[in-house]
Amino acid sequence: MDVFWEAIGAVFIVSLISFVGIASVMFKKKQQDELLFYMISFAAGSMVGAAFLDLLPEAVASAGAGILSWAIVGIGAFFVMEKFLHWYHCHKGHCDTHAFTTLSLVGDGVHNFIDGMIIAAAYMTSRDLGIVTTVAIIAHEIPQELGDYSVLIYGGMKRMKALAYNFLVALTAVAGALVVLLGMSNPETFSPYLLSFGAGGFLYISCSDLIPEMHKNIDAKKSLLQLLMFALGVLVIVGAAAVFGEA
Repeated sequence: MDVFWEAIGAVFIVSLISFVGIASVMFKKKQQDELLFYMISFAAGSMVGAAFLDLLPEAVASAGAGILSWAIVGIGAFFVMEKFLHWYHCHKGHCDTHAFTTLSLVGDGVHNFIDGMIIAAAYMTSRDLGIVTTVAIIAHEIPQELGDYSVLIYGGMKRMKALAYNFLVALTAVAGALVVLLGMSNPETFSPYLLSFGAGGFLYISCSDLIPEMHKNIDAKKSLLQLLMFALGVLVIVGAAAVFGEA
């Protein structure tokens, strides 16, 4: 039962990250851009670190090397989800404001649901893996939620309404966790598949969304800072695994 509440608590904390959009009120545009500049690099490092150093090794240890094929499935699934739910309207350019915001919310909801499943599967495997996975997802959620909030504001929503919708959509992560914790008769059997799938998703997000954003800045000094933040993201994952793995 402790695992249940730890997983639900972690997912709820991740859901609270949706309120980071309030930073758009507290900070000026330049300050927001600076925050995103560092957070995107940090998030990329933490997600790559979590995938290669924690999720995949745990999955292989539990189910053998064949489980790695599910990482490929994860990459493909995240590509399809992003293509048709989150970015499709931007590329076509024919959607009205309502569709623009609705598709953003739907895409975010599906993404959060999967995040919740991954966190729950990680906690079912071990407490330290659950914490490491949660840290990696939080690192990615901060810049993502800032972006999602901006999309809703751009689509015509009032600030408080946008925050409320963002939080409600973020709670789909709790539903995803409950599916794993309560809906599966033997979640330990399925955990390696979800861990490998989640690792593929982490790698897709970092390599397809985050790292390309890092390449947009070609200034030598800032590029070095990006590299340092990327390395820091990896080190935080290593540190979290070391600290909580001994707890």
